[in-house]
Amino acid sequence: MRERFISTKDNITWHVYEDGKEQVTTILLIAGFPQSAYAWRKILPILAKKYHVLAIDLPGQGYSSVPRSGYDTKTTAQRIHELVVQLELKKILYVGHDVGSWIGYTYAHLFPDDLLGITLIDANIPGVTLKKQIPLDTESWRSWHFLFNVIPDLPEELLRDKERVLIEWFFSNKAHNWRSAFTKEDIDEYVQEYRQLGVMRGMLGYYRAVLDDFKINEPLGSQKIAVPILAINGEFGSSRDLLEKLKVLGEKVTGTMIKGSGHYIPEEKPDELTAQIIEFIKSLI
Repeated sequence: MRERFISTKDNITWHVYEDGKEQVTTILLIAGFPQSAYAWRKILPILAKKYHVLAIDLPGQGYSSVPRSGYDTKTTAQRIHELVVQLELKKILYVGHDVGSWIGYTYAHLFPDDLLGITLIDANIPGVTLKKQIPLDTESWRSWHFLFNVIPDLPEELLRDKERVLIEWFFSNKAHNWRSAFTKEDIDEYVQEYRQLGVMRGMLGYYRAVLDDFKINEPLGSQKIAVPILAINGEFGSSRDLLEKLKVLGEKVTGTMIKGSGHYIPEEKPDELTAQIIEFIKSLI
């Protein structure tokens, strides 16, 4: 697995893990919060046996550059498109988890010609599975961060030197088997990434742009996504209605539930997820 830094014309420097042969179908892997491209460490080598695979850190995530603004899904999709064009990638499979799926939904509307298909994994997508008002009920704890993360400045202050507390809370509460899914070294890596200057602010930026994402996605929802969609949720995940909600928003939507998994499917059930992705690709080529 190679590690690269790629600068695009829009002044974004992307941190990328890459493996596989470039002459075959490219799979683009994009993770969410509080994670990074490191989230794909278990499945990237397996997929790379047959495909060209790129796991990228989003702007403001991991080791990519941290822009001051532009964290809405439209701007981020445009930035990823610039990377895809610069690398001369054709008909990619976009695989997004969490925030990566938010962006993927918008990307599929804006740049369908880039795509062979799209896989959206366990995500509360603004205007799709995420509503503007979060109900107060026994499941509300799953969404508290959508309210907290948007507050200006305060989260950065409260989370400074508490990155490990935040990351372990998410993993221990949203994974079904977090002790087996994450090693101490894994958590150390995420903590190191989120302690870098600006990275916490960058990732909070995606939540601070959620109301913009609603405005972006509302008109897009009137036209179905043309490329095939694979929707995957965890049995104990955060968006168990993902397939149901996407069925009416795409021309060809299939999906599955990964048994015994919580929200962090790429790390909890990598073999099962990889198998689903490979079967999806086979159905497209």
